[in-house]
Amino acid sequence: MRLLLTTLIAVFMVATTGPNMARAADLENTLFLDLKDGRVTIEMYPDVAPKHVARIKELVRQGFYDGLTFHRVIPGFMAQGGDPEGTGTGGSGQHIPAEFSDMTHLKGTLSMARATDPDSADSQFFIVLDVSAHLDGQYTIWGRVIGGMKYVDRIKEGVVPDLKDPDKIIKMQIAADVETKE
Repeated sequence: MRLLLTTLIAVFMVATTGPNMARAADLENTLFLDLKDGRVTIEMYPDVAPKHVARIKELVRQGFYDGLTFHRVIPGFMAQGGDPEGTGTGGSGQHIPAEFSDMTHLKGTLSMARATDPDSADSQFFIVLDVSAHLDGQYTIWGRVIGGMKYVDRIKEGVVPDLKDPDKIIKMQIAADVETKE
C-alpha cells in the first residue's frame, strides 16, 4: 500500500510540473541579463543551437559582455549588442558555424548577428522586439526571454554613431553561477 501511495504521489508530481517547470529549473541554461532598468531572464536552447549556447556561456563566464553596449536598436524590430567595439564591427574573434532551425523569430527571441557568411556569427546577438519571420532559417536562434521583456523594450533606440550614450549590458551571468542569498 505504501509503495502504491508513493508511486501515485510521484506520478502526480511529474504530471503537474510538466516540461515548463523542468525547463525553468535548468539553471545551467538560464541566463541573467542585467540592464539599467532591471533583470532579463533568458532560457537558452542547447538542443537547438549547441555550439552557440556553449560559446555564449563561455563568453558570459569570461565577463566578455559586461559593460558592452546595445549599438543597434531598431524600434519594432530588434536590439543588438555584444560588440566590444560598440560599432557593429567587432567580436570575440571566434566564428560559430550556423545552426539554423525551423523556429520562428517571435518577440523575445535571441538570435546571433552575423555578416553575409552564414558561418560568421561571433559574439554579437540580438533580441527580437516583434515578430520577424523574415529572419527564420537565416539566423541562429539560441534562446528566448522568459522574464523581464519590459526592460528590453526600454533599451534606448538608435544606431551608432547617431545613437549617443547607448544603453549597456551591466552584467550577464549563467543562473547556475549566481550565489543565492538565504
